[in-house]
Amino acid sequence: MRDLPRLREISGVLLRHGLGEFVQRLKLPAAVEKAGEWFNLRLPDSSDAIPAPVRVRLAFEELGPTFIKLGQILSTRVDMFAPEWITEFEKLQNTVPPIPEAQLAPYLKQVLGQDPQTLFSSFDMVPIGSASIAQVHHATLADGRPVVVKLRRPGIVQKVEADLRILEHLAHVMELEFPDARRFSPSELVAQFARSLKRELDLAAEARNMERFAHDFAQDPYICIPRVYWEYTRADVNVQDFIEGFSASPISELQASGLDLSLLAKRGADAVLQMVLLNGSFHADPHPGNVIFLPENRIAFIDFGMVGRLSHKRRDQMVDLLAAMAQRDEHAMLAVLIDWTGSTQVNEDQFAEDIGEMFFQYDHILLKDLNLSQLINDIMALIRNHGVVLPPDMAMLFKAFITLEGLGRQLNPNFQLVEHLTPFVRQLIVERYRPEALFKRGRDTIKDGMAMLSSLPGDLIRMARDIKHGKFRINLDLKRLEQFGYQLDKSVNRLTMGIVTGCLIIGSSIVMTVKGGPTLFGLPFFGFLGFMVAFFNSLWLIWSIWRASKTL
Repeated sequence: MRDLPRLREISGVLLRHGLGEFVQRLKLPAAVEKAGEWFNLRLPDSSDAIPAPVRVRLAFEELGPTFIKLGQILSTRVDMFAPEWITEFEKLQNTVPPIPEAQLAPYLKQVLGQDPQTLFSSFDMVPIGSASIAQVHHATLADGRPVVVKLRRPGIVQKVEADLRILEHLAHVMELEFPDARRFSPSELVAQFARSLKRELDLAAEARNMERFAHDFAQDPYICIPRVYWEYTRADVNVQDFIEGFSASPISELQASGLDLSLLAKRGADAVLQMVLLNGSFHADPHPGNVIFLPENRIAFIDFGMVGRLSHKRRDQMVDLLAAMAQRDEHAMLAVLIDWTGSTQVNEDQFAEDIGEMFFQYDHILLKDLNLSQLINDIMALIRNHGVVLPPDMAMLFKAFITLEGLGRQLNPNFQLVEHLTPFVRQLIVERYRPEALFKRGRDTIKDGMAMLSSLPGDLIRMARDIKHGKFRINLDLKRLEQFGYQLDKSVNRLTMGIVTGCLIIGSSIVMTVKGGPTLFGLPFFGFLGFMVAFFNSLWLIWSIWRASKTL
């Protein structure tokens, strides 16, 4: 109930952008479904000609920060959405009007603990950037160092939490009402999005990410990560070095700067590949706005709100996949993809045949000429056709690769990411089979085996005790059991209503034969009342059965 006004607003926006069928299928409350009538939300006649991805993008932009961030997360799911959807999600803009200056001064004093003009030698009240979650101001420390102050917008946490509650509910309903959506696990996707967005709301978490990357590249003189000033940084404010340099857009300004664009593309690619394959954590959105080019062909990365992480197991799988892609080995690639399918049922023979046909198109292409982005897009199309959903970290990684290669080609038209990728893969494969690595894996395997054997007697004793006392239980996780229970509950309700209606008809017929008592229109009142209730119950039953048949 507390989120009903926001739910009504969401319904109205969806209706206005031609997504009324989606609202209806979600079975929102009747009062909410009529939001379009309340606000006279009628679409122009030309709305049907607007493609669905464009309408969804426009609706997300109107719904505000939570949905904009959701669209940006969905733009990384190249395994779930076709290219036209990814293109629209990538267009989602975070630019919003800044905090009004009348509210800004007291809010800054509340967040920083004192007046910003006292805390800093200078503080520009006009932001240099304003997004849906935070806005950025230029300032100068007492010692003269230029910094940027990233300030979380007031009230954003409460609004995002309300939106996340609604999204969790809608994801649950989608799994019940849209059979085709179940393989994407909407609830799990929303849960992942909620974790990501809550981390992004915590500006101190972003600062910790920056320090982690700064430590990883401490010995690289060509990679720069802004320094964090922890004495001013907390969850709602982040103070870091101001990085002044050149952006990749427009490219004409970068070309006029005298920097070596080919060298910048190489160093940027090597830095991101080191993040992914060696360090295990990577900047998940290396687009031109988050990369700044500095004198002496140095590169600075900014905005670490969206960071991906790869475990050692994922990195090993990634190396296997990249090696298979480079060598056109469909069997090795199939083994990794099948491992990622989880509970998804896949026709492995057909999957393997389709992978072989895809690689056949690349047989005549030399490795140095291989377009990795196109290859990844072909693999994603294959994955979508077979209903396979990648793990979230891998989907984010593939999107980062596509973005990185696009940035590299913007700097150098002859840039090929695979040329930079191959040495890293070879290095990791060699390290995997070094004697020290083999010894460590063998030792860990023996340790795990010994731990399992040592706990086995106790586990058997507990199981025997539970069987003896009748406490032994077997948990079965049946797919779609919750939906079956939901449908069964609706069927029982309709059956019960049918029985009640039949009893009312029979009882009212008996009452009609009894003389005496109050009358209405010359008929026994209670008999007439029973027939009327039975009539409306019958209408409800017919409507309910018709609606259920339309949603199948």
